[in-house]
Amino acid sequence: MSSEDLAVPASPQEMPRPQPLKKRLVFWLATRLGWLLILALGCLTRLRFVGREHFEWLRDNQKSFIFCIWHGKILIPILAHRRENVHAMVSLHVDGEMIAQTLHRLGIRTIRGSSTRGAQRAAVEMIRALKTAKICAIMPDGPNGPRHFFKPGAITIAQKSGAYLLPFTFACSNPFRFKSWDRFTIPLPFSKSVAVYGEPIAVPADLKEEAFENFRLLVEGKMLDLEKYAELYFYKK
Repeated sequence: MSSEDLAVPASPQEMPRPQPLKKRLVFWLATRLGWLLILALGCLTRLRFVGREHFEWLRDNQKSFIFCIWHGKILIPILAHRRENVHAMVSLHVDGEMIAQTLHRLGIRTIRGSSTRGAQRAAVEMIRALKTAKICAIMPDGPNGPRHFFKPGAITIAQKSGAYLLPFTFACSNPFRFKSWDRFTIPLPFSKSVAVYGEPIAVPADLKEEAFENFRLLVEGKMLDLEKYAELYFYKK
């Protein structure tokens, strides 16, 4: 009789609970078809760019930088920069796995971790990528909010790598917003969309305590101002 035969069976509380059929079906559909839906939406929206010269200056001068994108506004940035060897930080949660598999099919690499799980390892991996002039992306209010709260991780990574922060968002003339915490936004077919880049933000290397928090609030404010500009874009036309 082997030691396995003598092992005490796991209690029901210790055994992993199988996911409900509905969740498993959603996961399967999202990971197999989500990327095709994103491409279809991209073909059915007329996209224009504002502030793209900021991105082009960083890229053409081989500056390391981090796209900073609110969790609910990732769809158009994915379309605009697919197959450009972008390294995006994605959480280890189930929703993060769906996002990661979708991104891989669209030519975007992922670094797995977030403020709630795997943060240190993911930060180290992203710093390494930035030091070799890779383009990275972080959703600073992810993986589960609060919405539009800029968590400090992106600033810390930029400090340690010497990278810029590049605010990035989008808006559309006819949006659909999910009733999720992040108000995830997609452009309805045949609407117009605008991708808006903010000015690059250089991060001081010596920020500590109160100065760090003041800088975090400054960056959050710039992100919110860019969001407001984007959301009003089509109303001003």
